[in-house]
Amino acid sequence: MKIIIVGDGQVGTTLTEYLAKEGYDITVIDNNPKVIANVVNMYDVMTVSGNGANYDVLVDAGAEKADLLIAAANSDEVNILSCLMAKKIGTKHTIARVRNPEYAQQLVFIREELGLSMVVNPEFEAAREISRVLRFPAAIKLDCFSKGRVELAEIKLSEKGLLTGRRLSELYKVCREKILICAVQRDEHVIIPDGNFVLAAGDKIHITGSHAALAAFFKDVKMFKEKSKRVMIIGGGKIAYYLGRHMTDAGIDIKIIEKNEKRCLELSEALPRATVICGDGTDQDTLIEEGLQSSDACVVLLGSDEENIIISLYVQSQGVEKVITEIERMSFTDMVESVGIDSFVSSNEITASRIIRYVRSMQVSEETSMKTLYKIVNNQAEAIEFAISHKTDYTDIPLKDLKTQKGILFAGIIRRGQVIIPGGNDCLQVGDSVIVVAGSGYNIKELEDVFES
Repeated sequence: MKIIIVGDGQVGTTLTEYLAKEGYDITVIDNNPKVIANVVNMYDVMTVSGNGANYDVLVDAGAEKADLLIAAANSDEVNILSCLMAKKIGTKHTIARVRNPEYAQQLVFIREELGLSMVVNPEFEAAREISRVLRFPAAIKLDCFSKGRVELAEIKLSEKGLLTGRRLSELYKVCREKILICAVQRDEHVIIPDGNFVLAAGDKIHITGSHAALAAFFKDVKMFKEKSKRVMIIGGGKIAYYLGRHMTDAGIDIKIIEKNEKRCLELSEALPRATVICGDGTDQDTLIEEGLQSSDACVVLLGSDEENIIISLYVQSQGVEKVITEIERMSFTDMVESVGIDSFVSSNEITASRIIRYVRSMQVSEETSMKTLYKIVNNQAEAIEFAISHKTDYTDIPLKDLKTQKGILFAGIIRRGQVIIPGGNDCLQVGDSVIVVAGSGYNIKELEDVFES
């Protein structure tokens, strides 16, 4: 498959890295010669220097024969124009990154009327992910499948936790809820566990189940926390706007700290039910005066990874129970976790995951289709949801009789709106949605890839 990526900023670089590893034929377009030189040095891809909305540049990049163009330049307008030009030249599918909130209500129109395959808004997606965690703060991260019927929660085990030292086959002694521990991160290793696996302090575990089952599970293991009711947001950018809209619609008390006076006025008009303070979010006195210590949660969105990390550490020192940090440079991940910041979000990673799901879906069979894909365990594993639309060789056969590849686990089945945590005697049926968790290196495009050939 031939893919053209327009713009090699943070999103473009992330996509280039992931898609090049998966063996696609990649051409990168960027108008910065230094960026082009770096791409050539780091990845086995073709490059074209120039404006991705320029006809001649797109022709040089092979748009006439391209299967997909992904426009991720800094300008929304350039991205939309790149997609329109590529479609006219002959590119089969196009995806545009559109970030401006002014276009938020027009995304369906932009996609359908202009013929784009997908329009993705990184800040909106990041805000939605943050809002899920704020509603379920016991989790470090929370992903949803099948319109929220199944959730995938990440938590970290403490020294004195009820799960620490437990064998997975013995979980029934502390909890009888229908949940499944489907992946464990221990130090730098990712494990897809079986019943003999023993949990240890410091493990990050990923659990699937319905929302009600997960809530009951957290109560059973003494980790449950009420949803955040008073949230301070430090930084008033696009993510803050979308998050404020999510949270105020849910009746949550929101206070935004932003030092740019003009931006404060814009936020006050756009979010009349939020409290917007014109002040420096890096100033300790300002944060204390505005009620940091009485907040249930704090979201740090200053636009600089370094500032976000420093302020998050300070916020934690003030006893705020839930802190969520925006981190875009994933090279910071290990450092961030080592200093105790567990909940962080990257709009670039979220965008890349959505686009990768679409890319893989372009190659699947008619029997199954990929509905959702999340990168989990610091991008070392994937949780993927498939819909089964036709009878196949693996439907109506007990899972224990199916030969799956090592390092792959069935984490959930959604059947007629009901959630099934699968056991060996359960079967896959036509009409099911099935969630699969796989370690790195599998490059699963369809459900058939899960089974041994």
